Amino acid sequence: MPRPYTIALVGNPNSGKSSLFNALTGLNQKVGNFPGVTVDKKTGISKISDSLSAHVIDLPGTYSLYPKSADEQVTYEVLLNQKNADRPDLIIVIADAANLKRNLLFCSQIMDLKIPVVIVLTMMDIARQKGITIDVPGLQRMMGVPVVGVNPRRGRGLGLLKKAISDTQQNTPTAIPDFIDINALAGAWLPEVKQLCALESNYAAMHVACNYNELKYINAAQRMRIAALLGEAGFHKSRMQAEEVMQRYKKIDTVMQQCVAIDSPMKKMVVSEQIDKILLHPLWGNLILLAVLFLLFQSIFWLAHYPMDWVEQGFALAGNWLNNLLPAGLLKDMLVNGVLAGLSGIAVFVPQIMILFGLITILEDSGYMARISFLTDRVMRSAGLNGRSVMPLISGMACAVPAIMAARTIQNRKERLITIMVTPLMSCSARLPVYTMLIAIVVPNRSFLGMFNLQGLVLMGLYLLGFFMALVVARVMNFLIKTSERTFFLMELPVYRAPRWKNVGITMIEKGKIFIRDVGKVILVLSLVLWGLAAFGPPAAMRAVEEQYATLLRQHPEQKTTIEHEHATAKLEHSFAGIMGHAIEPVIRPLGYDWKIGIALITSFAAREVFVGTMATLYSVGDTEAGKETLEAKMKEAKRQDGTPVYTLAAGLSLLIFYVFAMQCMSTLAIVKRETRSWKYPAIQFVYMFGLAYLSALVVYWVFK
Repeated sequence: MPRPYTIALVGNPNSGKSSLFNALTGLNQKVGNFPGVTVDKKTGISKISDSLSAHVIDLPGTYSLYPKSADEQVTYEVLLNQKNADRPDLIIVIADAANLKRNLLFCSQIMDLKIPVVIVLTMMDIARQKGITIDVPGLQRMMGVPVVGVNPRRGRGLGLLKKAISDTQQNTPTAIPDFIDINALAGAWLPEVKQLCALESNYAAMHVACNYNELKYINAAQRMRIAALLGEAGFHKSRMQAEEVMQRYKKIDTVMQQCVAIDSPMKKMVVSEQIDKILLHPLWGNLILLAVLFLLFQSIFWLAHYPMDWVEQGFALAGNWLNNLLPAGLLKDMLVNGVLAGLSGIAVFVPQIMILFGLITILEDSGYMARISFLTDRVMRSAGLNGRSVMPLISGMACAVPAIMAARTIQNRKERLITIMVTPLMSCSARLPVYTMLIAIVVPNRSFLGMFNLQGLVLMGLYLLGFFMALVVARVMNFLIKTSERTFFLMELPVYRAPRWKNVGITMIEKGKIFIRDVGKVILVLSLVLWGLAAFGPPAAMRAVEEQYATLLRQHPEQKTTIEHEHATAKLEHSFAGIMGHAIEPVIRPLGYDWKIGIALITSFAAREVFVGTMATLYSVGDTEAGKETLEAKMKEAKRQDGTPVYTLAAGLSLLIFYVFAMQCMSTLAIVKRETRSWKYPAIQFVYMFGLAYLSALVVYWVFK
């Protein structure tokens, strides 16, 4: 099968690269990992013309071809390694028209690799607001490659871009001229390095000379020969790179003079800069940030109320239908009290998960998420981190796995390690079902001043508690881990834009699907296992229970309902699940938990949200009126042997605090091992988080008892 025509999208961060990728590929996207690394790989299929469909790769953003992070290293490897499976047939370089001079440096470097290039100018509207006018035909003439202006957010210019791609694919030039004279810059050793490594361009040969020890595709014999050549020539890497950048900017200055006109030497203040005077203010900016977070968590309860009710009612109807359709027996019990109960316990929270991801997407799309990093940089530094750590921490509100992977952009090894170690303390979406269920059970649904919902305030408090504790732990680790390396936080703030509602909708739907598909598999398997453990037990013990309650029913037939309920409870306690729960009950009793909660704590090590499915299964097994009551109602009515409620305020708050701090996610531990390349750090992470969770839950229970 022939290799598909491959297009790579490259560009500086915040240049509009991801927007263009979404515009070109639409829903034909998938996410994986680049071979051998854990960096996200976004790929998709784009219909370029009637005769051409292209495989599009969205490479990580980078400022130049001199990588400083793991993400940038991936882009470097894909573009430099001629044998890389992802090496493109065409490169689309996205350049921010409002910051064209800086972007043209990267464009010129890409051009000198001798891979066909199309330059896409984005942010043309922002450039006009700044009084910048660009002569696109003149720029195309001077750069020697196609240049197209595109607004990917509105779909403008995509037709011209696809035509440029199609024309380039059909008429690939035989020789692409150097942007600068690499031969004169390098010296006599360059042709031999180029020939030795079978490279297509002089510029690629120069990069091999600069980084031959780090490049995996250079073999030992080639390294030895290159080292000898460079030693004879007195090669100096830093001097070479500095001279290259100076020569490029010298030519770029000529291009800018002839193709770019600016209305006045002083750039006009665009709307974003005016907004930033308020949103980045030391006082008002932080107050607005707290208000945004408050509205976010209030909305999770407010917006999800009706769809959650609809899902709950749908599962109740399905449970009643199956209950009436199937004859009594193990099959009915397994389907109604095992499968359906487990799935309903988690499906009801899908609307909240989708809303959380939708709101986070709006913050990212609008440009405000980057401002959060800027605002919190001072707080981060007090904990031994910097503003760059904020993005992984905030991403951890969705899922700790990609958030930990996002820490690769942190150049300082110590700060990266600390960020990885504390990110799981951020309350992820997997905790949300546990939070909302327990809050609904133990926290009154009251409002203050007609707008402040108490349950929403408690939810916000849990998220802030996780963030605060992440800073405390980071501070301790900063004291324990010694390093002399220093870093500075430099970040380009994107302009404010209206969110792309189509993108928000697609994200919500896709995240909802992923949550249902991935979590649903775990829930389904565990629900069946739990149903089996809860429905069966040691034969002798189960026979004794059956005989005891059969005798009671004969003696007191008028108390049939009460005896049947007690019979179901006794069967559950003597089942294999009950034996497991009672075995760990002495450890968790000081926290206010019973044996059913103990079983849920064990199963939720697979994934935190499994707690809800476990409770749904445990409270449904033996239920003679399956589907009649919601899980929340059953848990509110749960009683201990002495008649006291299981879910008191003290026990509920204790359990909430336990889930804020506990490391109950095998996937997170696995990704930490991959990122740190050692089992030492996930082991430390598991121990300190479990200890913190247990002690904090213990204190909370005894304070509110």
